[in-house]
Amino acid sequence: MLEPWRTGKVIKIENANSSTRRFWIEIPDAASFDFKPGQFVTLDLPIHEKKNKRWRSYSIASAPDGTNIIELVIVLLEGGLGTNYLFNEVHEGSELVLRGPQGVFTLPDPLERDLFLICTGTGVAPFRSMAHYLHKHKIPHGDIHLIFGCRKFSDCLYRQELEQLQKDERHFYYHPVFSREENVGEGAYKGYVHAVYESILQQNKRPANFYLCGWKNMIDEAKQRIVAMGYEKKDIHQELYG
Repeated sequence: MLEPWRTGKVIKIENANSSTRRFWIEIPDAASFDFKPGQFVTLDLPIHEKKNKRWRSYSIASAPDGTNIIELVIVLLEGGLGTNYLFNEVHEGSELVLRGPQGVFTLPDPLERDLFLICTGTGVAPFRSMAHYLHKHKIPHGDIHLIFGCRKFSDCLYRQELEQLQKDERHFYYHPVFSREENVGEGAYKGYVHAVYESILQQNKRPANFYLCGWKNMIDEAKQRIVAMGYEKKDIHQELYG
């Protein structure tokens, strides 16, 4: 059963970097907006006459906290009708029609295996939600590796926050990876996400679940490499962007 369409109010907007913004949306008709970490909402934007060409889906970047406020993190796409509307027409106080929560890109229960959360760009959103949820509720888990691929330092969303979470949460490991930076510094990697999870598993291969979120090319290559390491397709879960 689909969730009903609701009206949300944008209560805060912040620039995450030159091309990415964070939007906080309140759903006034709900005492709390309950969702599972990893789920998304669909916005119905006034950008086309046909309904299905107005809809844009975004993972919820915040963790469930019992309130009726959620955060979305959105990158401006060149020529993208949806993101251009959100960046140019939406401001604090604007109303947005939305439906959700939706989606099955959620954590396994119980968390019996190690988790590899592999993402690029704003694909970090559902994993940020998952990581904060696990920490807040003290949910037992094995090793969790969040591997976040970016081009430049400025593209690395929530970096300080995730570095702090690595200090605060046992068995949570944060691995930022930069493809277009030379001196990445301690705790970061140069190159692409694939070399990172392959290196970790070469040193200590254990039963694991793999969650992939980001652009199609990264996801396609990751699936091939993970299967080549001896894991099964059912161990891999994906959320495709673009």
